[in-house]
Amino acid sequence: MRGGKLLDEYFPEGTVMYRDGVADWEEAVDVVTAPLVDLGRIKLSYVEAIKASIRKPGGTYIDLGQGIAMAHARPEAGVVTTSLSVLKVGRPFLLADSQDHPISTFFCLAAQDSNSHLSLMQSLATFLSDGTNQERLGKAANVEELRTILKEER
Repeated sequence: MRGGKLLDEYFPEGTVMYRDGVADWEEAVDVVTAPLVDLGRIKLSYVEAIKASIRKPGGTYIDLGQGIAMAHARPEAGVVTTSLSVLKVGRPFLLADSQDHPISTFFCLAAQDSNSHLSLMQSLATFLSDGTNQERLGKAANVEELRTILKEER
């Protein structure tokens, strides 16, 4: 991203994760948000706001396609510091328990205000709209591969 931070710089240590699988989408939310909670970058209220948003009709809107989803909520729901985290799973889980929304790469976007929310969301969307990046994320099999993809953003 020219003129700003590289996408990788928004991922604090320990926020790029790989697991073989999770029990369901709620566990995926808990796992992807846990490091941000532990680091004090988001509050538990933000985690609950994400879950509430997914539970609502149309909550699968965070599915970006290609097995990628971006969990987020309003900044005032409990964001302390603008950050990202990502969970890649070997076995996809069903977002909102919907067969139409299998997810294997799950991002959590936490932006402390509307401006950084839009900027960070745009950067992440640009990164994720690149077919090569989508393919590489889909094939990533561990944390090191995920980190490499995020550092080599186009």
